[in-house]
Amino acid sequence: MNFPFSTIIKNKNSNQGLNLDFILNRCLPLTGVLLFFGLWWFIAVSGFVNPVLLPTPLATVQTLIEGLFGGSMFSDLATTVLRTFSAFFLATLFGIPLGVGLGSSEKIYRSVEFLIEFFRSTPASALIPLFILFFGISDFSKVVIASFSAFLLIVFNSAYGVIHAKQSRILAARVMGANRWQIFKDVLLLESLPQTFIGLRSGISIALVIVIVSEMFIGSQQGLGKRIIDAQQILNVRDMYASILITGSLGYSLNMLFLGLEKRLIHWSGK
Repeated sequence: MNFPFSTIIKNKNSNQGLNLDFILNRCLPLTGVLLFFGLWWFIAVSGFVNPVLLPTPLATVQTLIEGLFGGSMFSDLATTVLRTFSAFFLATLFGIPLGVGLGSSEKIYRSVEFLIEFFRSTPASALIPLFILFFGISDFSKVVIASFSAFLLIVFNSAYGVIHAKQSRILAARVMGANRWQIFKDVLLLESLPQTFIGLRSGISIALVIVIVSEMFIGSQQGLGKRIIDAQQILNVRDMYASILITGSLGYSLNMLFLGLEKRLIHWSGK
């Protein structure tokens, strides 16, 4: 069967258009990054800000690479990552079972809702002196502080997901003869997972934030927070900006990691 030449050209142009749209969509997230670095470079070279206080992006990235591959930045990064995941693991270990348990009984959840909301609304940095009194200035205290903040977010979101499970699916399970345990295991738990993952994603982010803050203001030998505050105190601005840059990149990477896991594992969300 012969196809008209015009049809072939049309299909070819259509495929090229699709490929161009695909490339543009992939590159779209880079727009903000390029604008940010472009504005940074312009301010740094324009003289609006003292060059001592604001190095160029190129100089900052060069310092970052040298610190990671030839200096002590990698060990600081590894220490912060270890503390963050340790805090997140503890928060998840206790937060998900407690949240699901509270959510399975709305009356029980309402009875402790004030406590959860109170501590969840309280800035975790305000509680640092309290944790220092109980746990000292050891590495364990930094992990506990970050874990507590992540724990509250995970409990809240896990309970919220169970409480607001779709009633139509619960009723359908009852009609088919499922008992309370089967409804809890096969319906409520699965229904709560999308909201639970929101709590996990928020939990890992807040854990990183609190770890960085605790490294700044609680005695520490290593960590990105300590590196940032030390560089600021001795006016090593290149290292300070490089440390801030790697901290932001770490937070973004953790967020994207959990977004990817959520899309892969909770593929039924919203259906």
